[in-house]
Amino acid sequence: MTARLIDGRMLSHRLRANMARRIAVLAETGVTPGLAVLLVGEDPASAVYVGRKIKACASVGIRSHTERYPATITTEALLARITELNAAEHIHGILLQLPLPAHVDMARVLETIAVAKDVDGFHLYNVGGLVTGHTVFSPCTPYGVMKLLESEAIPIAGQNVVVVGASNIVGKPMALMLMAAGATVSICHAGTRDLAQYTIMADILVVAAGVPGLILPQMVKRGAVVIDVGINRLADGRITGDVDFAGVSARASAITPVPGGVGPMTVTMLLENTIMSAERRHGLIPDPRCIAA
Repeated sequence: MTARLIDGRMLSHRLRANMARRIAVLAETGVTPGLAVLLVGEDPASAVYVGRKIKACASVGIRSHTERYPATITTEALLARITELNAAEHIHGILLQLPLPAHVDMARVLETIAVAKDVDGFHLYNVGGLVTGHTVFSPCTPYGVMKLLESEAIPIAGQNVVVVGASNIVGKPMALMLMAAGATVSICHAGTRDLAQYTIMADILVVAAGVPGLILPQMVKRGAVVIDVGINRLADGRITGDVDFAGVSARASAITPVPGGVGPMTVTMLLENTIMSAERRHGLIPDPRCIAA
C-alpha cells in the first residue's frame, strides 16, 4: 500500500480562489476585509510567519498591515492598542503573533481581543464555544485539518481518532472539533507511556507533538489516515514533520506531507476567518452568538 497524498497547497489554492470571489461581493458594498497583525519582539521565525500571512492576504484582496513593537513593550501598552483596534471600523480581524516576551501577560492580551475580531480563535469565548458548538472562530490549524479531511471525503463520525499533542493551540481544540463531528477521540502526547498502544488503534491519527520522527511505521494501523501537523527544522536546515513520512506512507491510506500539508491550510483558514468576520459585520452571514441566543 502506498498512501495517497493529502495536498494542502492544492486545497488552499482552490479555497483562496473562492475567497477572492467573496471579497469581490463585499467590495460591491464598499467593504474590504481588514486584518491587523501585531508582532512583538525580533523573533526571526515569527517575522517569517507574519510575512507569509501578509502575502497571503494580498493574494485574495484582504487589506492588512503589520504593527511591530519592541520586546520591551508593556502589557498595558499592548492592551491599549488592541482596545483601539477593537473599535476600528476598517479592521475585521486582529492577529497577535505568538510567542510573546515572557513579561507580557499573554492571557490578558488574548482575552482583550474582541471576540468578533479574534480570527486566530484563541479567546476564551471561542475556545469554550468549541465545547458548546457556538464558537465564532475556530483555531486556524485544527480548522485547516477539518477542511483537509472534508476535501478528501474522509469519514469522521464513528471513527477512532488519536490526537498526539495536547497544546491549547492545536491538540485540545482539534480533539473537540473531531468529537463534535462524531469521532471517538483519545488525546496523547510525546510523553504518553506506551504511545504505540494508542496510535495503532487510530483510524485517523493527528500528530502535533513537535517531535521529529516520533511516529514510526509500526505505530500506525494499516489503512489509517495520518495528518502530520509537526513542523521541525533539523540541524541541516531541512523541514520535517512528527511522522516518519517514508515509512508510514507504506502503511497509511492517506497522509499529509511536511511541508505542503497542514501548513498552507493554517494560513488559508486565517484568511477565511477574516473574511467571515467582514461578512458578519455587514450582515451577509449570521453571527453564531445570535443563533445561540
